[in-house]
Amino acid sequence: MKIGITCYPTYGGSGVVATELGIELAARGHDVHFISYAVPIRLNSMNDRITFHEVEIATYPLFDHPPYTLALATKMLEVAEEVSLDLLHVHYAIPHSVSALLARLMAAPRRLPFITTLHGTDITLVGSDRSYLPITRFSIEQSDGVTAISNYLRETTIREFEIRRPIDVIPNFVNCDLYKRAEDQSLRKRWAKNGEPILMHLSNFRPVKRITDAIEIFALVREKMPAKLVMIGDGPDRGAAEYLVRRKKLSKDVCFLGKQDRVHEILGVGDLFLLPSDSESFGLAALEAMACEMPVLATNVGGLPEVVTHGVDGFLFEPRDVNAGAQYALGILSRADHGREMGRMARVNARARYCSNDIIPRYEAYYEKILGAAVAPAAAAT
Repeated sequence: MKIGITCYPTYGGSGVVATELGIELAARGHDVHFISYAVPIRLNSMNDRITFHEVEIATYPLFDHPPYTLALATKMLEVAEEVSLDLLHVHYAIPHSVSALLARLMAAPRRLPFITTLHGTDITLVGSDRSYLPITRFSIEQSDGVTAISNYLRETTIREFEIRRPIDVIPNFVNCDLYKRAEDQSLRKRWAKNGEPILMHLSNFRPVKRITDAIEIFALVREKMPAKLVMIGDGPDRGAAEYLVRRKKLSKDVCFLGKQDRVHEILGVGDLFLLPSDSESFGLAALEAMACEMPVLATNVGGLPEVVTHGVDGFLFEPRDVNAGAQYALGILSRADHGREMGRMARVNARARYCSNDIIPRYEAYYEKILGAAVAPAAAAT
């Protein structure tokens, strides 16, 4: 198949999943065309089956804001006609599904079906805003296919938007051959020279991720035992987190790595993953950590209970309850054998439910289903 994929190229779950999906599809013999305003963050190496098409946005004095939605729709149509795309797959409803709808209309009478994958904040924050709710609902209803990354997000979308069309759940995934415990643990010495346990966090450092809560939890752990904290990512709350680290005199124990491309190599040496978010529609970072044999300490919100099994491969606690989080962390880190066993179970569960080898064929089958449905009306009309 020839598949056009549009996502935000920035550091976030929707862009990561879309990029990894394109890479996996290309490895399985499909031609993948990424259409966005910049190269996706994890699209590190191109191959003959992956092409990037940049959306160029014209600026005019008349426009206070460049009309990206229209430029994207035009580029989608241009690529579809140039390479004969079979379908478009857009990640994050706003504005990508609107652009895909416009491209489909412009492509008529040729059929250009598009699939919208809902990732979370496009529904829970952006799409539910009264300024965007009607157009978000319309674009979802008009999509040829709609998927959500968790049962939680599917149910939330149906309830909040009063959607009456089918939404299929195809969860996030991880390449279990790439994300695994590092055989060479020498990287640990970079942060824990004396063998201290290493806690980790990975996110886009937005307010919803509550990265200062990760610092607070670590501070409570550090009062009881030696430990190190590795923070992967960047975003608006990094300054607040760094200030809190300095205020608590933890600068020697906390390392901010910024954005990283090969996060699997870093996660492969950690002992405990922290994800104290206010909201998570799935929790891709938690899954990546689990595949690397790290138990996960996360909040009991959104789709996280679908990923983390409390007491088996990690623990769930209520949002902002840093004391409960610290107690769970100490329970794991104070008994290395217990932590390692939970880590092993984390990988077992990740492999059983979320490996790319199992999830990518579900996307392929869904594409075939949508393409079949798109061909049927055309055949009936002839």
